[in-house]
Amino acid sequence: QVQFVESGGGLVQPGGSLRLSCAASGSINSIPAMGWYRQAPGKQRELVAYITSVGNTNYADSVKGRFTISRDNAKNTVYLQMNSLKPEDTAVYYCKGVDAVLFGRGSWGLGTQVTVSS
Repeated sequence: QVQFVESGGGLVQPGGSLRLSCAASGSINSIPAMGWYRQAPGKQRELVAYITSVGNTNYADSVKGRFTISRDNAKNTVYLQMNSLKPEDTAVYYCKGVDAVLFGRGSWGLGTQVTVSS
């Protein structure tokens, strides 16, 4: 089973930037779509962005124009570049295959904490 390790989170001021990394323990080439999710305290986990195996991307309206998802198949790594961060972006960020989430397969990693505060 492919495991994912998220990193790159931290504390930043509003308007700042962070780049998150999602390192997979195995190949991600056969995963149709990899997604970044986030969960804030008291809220449900939500899909932030995803990227397909051929490079198509999509974003939640709340982050469109500010976040960019990308992947490096040779390194089995997915990235999330976050710019113009807002306090409402504060959450724990996770990565996982979108289909695995939909079908309740696999397990979640530990995630990485992003805190946007002045």
